[in-house]
Amino acid sequence: MHNIRVVILGGGIGGIVTANHLAKVLPSGNEIILIEKNETHSFAASYLWLMVNRRRPEQITAGLRNLVDKRVAILYEEAKEIDAENKIVTTDKSKINFDYMVVALGAELDRTHLNKQQFGIHTFFTLDGAAKLGRALETFDGGSVSVVVCSLPYKCPGAPYEGAMLTADYLKKRELRKPLSVNLYTPEPQPLPVAGPELGNSVKEILHAKGIGFYPQHQLQSINYDERKIEFASGNSASYDLLALVPSHKPPQVILKSTLADESGWVSVDKYTLESKYPDIFAVGDVTSITIPGSWSPDKPMKLPKAGVFAHSQAISVSEIIFSRISGNPSRNSFCADGFCMLEAGEDIAGFAYGDFYASPHPDVKLKRLGKIWHWGKVLFEKWWLAPVGFWKNVLRSLLKLGSSVLRIPVDL
Repeated sequence: MHNIRVVILGGGIGGIVTANHLAKVLPSGNEIILIEKNETHSFAASYLWLMVNRRRPEQITAGLRNLVDKRVAILYEEAKEIDAENKIVTTDKSKINFDYMVVALGAELDRTHLNKQQFGIHTFFTLDGAAKLGRALETFDGGSVSVVVCSLPYKCPGAPYEGAMLTADYLKKRELRKPLSVNLYTPEPQPLPVAGPELGNSVKEILHAKGIGFYPQHQLQSINYDERKIEFASGNSASYDLLALVPSHKPPQVILKSTLADESGWVSVDKYTLESKYPDIFAVGDVTSITIPGSWSPDKPMKLPKAGVFAHSQAISVSEIIFSRISGNPSRNSFCADGFCMLEAGEDIAGFAYGDFYASPHPDVKLKRLGKIWHWGKVLFEKWWLAPVGFWKNVLRSLLKLGSSVLRIPVDL
């Protein structure tokens, strides 16, 4: 029960929640180490508000130390090698043995097109990219705005659709010199296909009502920077004045080099316990690969979306399982894949999507009617997440739990 060391790789949502929950349940005498290369944490769910100049960078960032329980030791280092068999992780500064490990390293972004602002190319998937896009939208004088999903999978399945709607809403409030068009291109067959057909059809209706062009099954092939033209695998092309990319996502290099990686490069885990093929080594969040009911095609099964809400709930499940094993009691905790999302639609309104992602024959997710209450719920969650550990975080947690109880929304904080 004592002298057990748990190492957590990654200080994003999954890593922070794992660290804090373990600090709450593990008896003293056990060691919790969080390894994260960045001392500052940014709340990715708010990048879209930064993009439309509703936030400043300093409003959606916080020191990692302030967000993590003081019982947790933080090493500001970068994981370089994982020896899963011998339970050793090597960083750029240290070599650390562990008894349990939780991999929460997220996904890395392909930066091929991300430093081409001079050609009108931007992204809202990084803090810096969203800030630069916000400045570009401030001076945009009209024309064609394209939101393009480069490839699958990508994190936060609603983000491209929110990005298109918020951009259209922001620009329609300005006096533009040229007519405006906003179009969204994606290789997906429908919006948010991993959430089932009902939600996808609801989102298509919202896009249509807002005058946003939606072009599914458009796989990006190349970008002609000088001509500002997007080329698709089908042979079709589209011109743009401003291009917002959802960049390709890839597994972290340290995972690709390890024996944890499956054939896709991500970490396959048990769908209920989040344990990898190595005992006592778990993974949560975007770095994982979990097959769910449904398929893109006969040879392409669907995977659980890469989303913060799942990283959060997975982290709690894994923390409870680790606590049960250390204490010698059988665990009854398992990850159930119930998920939700506040889908921002502009004008301070949002929809609330909620459902079971393990449902068969496909995920069963429905979208509640658009309203301001869902937008303000997302604002309150942002304030809670970025609040320092302590009194005010507990006050905000109580408000969130009260709101979720009144609205009958299952939120595990």
